Amino acid sequence: MKHWLVKSEPEAYSWATFVAEDGTAWTGVRNYQARNNLNLMQPGDLVLFYHSVSEKAVVGIAEVAALAAPDATAEAGSPWVAVALRPVEPLPQPVSLAQLKADARLGELALLRQSRLSVLPVRPEEFDAVLALSAK
Repeated sequence: MKHWLVKSEPEAYSWATFVAEDGTAWTGVRNYQARNNLNLMQPGDLVLFYHSVSEKAVVGIAEVAALAAPDATAEAGSPWVAVALRPVEPLPQPVSLAQLKADARLGELALLRQSRLSVLPVRPEEFDAVLALSAK
């Protein structure tokens, strides 16, 4: 199993909406590196759901429900893909960007090194560190 982080502006698509809809196809990714990450996702992989821009915090855990498939919001024949995600659970407490930056265990977290990328890999030990910060 691999771990990932996806970013969404809560004003555009929030964790609450994601939960109310019981999941979604993660569409609209238009960056080749992020697309490559979507293609690597496997059903059962766990995903940190990050509210970007206004909140800047990890707020929940999702799960990859299906392999990447053509993105229905993209032009036919384009290289863009989407994966199906479903909610697992909210974090006990959101983990802010400031908390992520302050934790030595997360110094190499892709979110901190490639902050503009919307779909990022997360190492298992980083995933566990984020969960530990949420439990404090």
